[in-house]
Amino acid sequence: MTTYKLLALDMDGTLLTSDKRMSARTIEALHRIADRGVHVCLSTGRAAVELEDYRDDMQGTIGLASLLSGGHILDLASRTTIAALPFETDTALAIAQQGLRENAMVVVLTTTQTATLAKDVERMDQLGLGIYKPLYRRHCTMCDDVLAFIADHRQEVCKVNLYHPSQDARDRSAAQLAKLPIQAAYSEAASLECSPLGVSKASGLQMLCDHVGIGIESAVAVGDGLNDLDVLRVAGLSVAMGNAADEVKALADVVVADNDHDGIAEVVERFFS
Repeated sequence: MTTYKLLALDMDGTLLTSDKRMSARTIEALHRIADRGVHVCLSTGRAAVELEDYRDDMQGTIGLASLLSGGHILDLASRTTIAALPFETDTALAIAQQGLRENAMVVVLTTTQTATLAKDVERMDQLGLGIYKPLYRRHCTMCDDVLAFIADHRQEVCKVNLYHPSQDARDRSAAQLAKLPIQAAYSEAASLECSPLGVSKASGLQMLCDHVGIGIESAVAVGDGLNDLDVLRVAGLSVAMGNAADEVKALADVVVADNDHDGIAEVVERFFS
């Protein structure tokens, strides 16, 4: 039987409950395996600033993170960047311009900031993103012009998310951006997450494994969304949450309970006992 040495966790819809909390049972389970030397890591599209609400819950448990869908590898304990993989500035600008043409909410992510327009935060309910509005109000950099923000942060932008008003709009953006050197993934209802070509949650997991000196076959990856498919394909064991998209469940080796019923604790109990 394989002895797994690393657990890589998506956050939204996986580690976090529907009301964006870490349950007490999940926290206890993760502490238990971290104390035994298992590397508990994040594998998320979120930026570092978006983890602040969970600092206490993750303290002493989650030591490493693949953030920005593999674009930022961070040692959480020391807050030290292990790797950062930014876009060429012209590419980031082209992605944002396409989002603006489709009336999308454009979110620009660096290793230190999540930036967007204040007016777009106020329409997050209409975009199906209302649950994230308090998070954005607390931690997002509100700018007057996302293109100017990108220009002012040359070679720092590691991810650009486009939250479209419809799936048709998202599909048009995906088609228009296909010629660019980017990695694009669908997420949420009508969202397009854009990273530099070759950068993904899968490459992020490989970097985490390389950093701690283990083979990727010793890693367990857990997720729920279409943007988790690439990391689930490369992990030694792939796990889908009970609330996962059907395509994710079909790919995964194992399906556990949903994010509101301690699916992560089930993973720990079944595969790290």
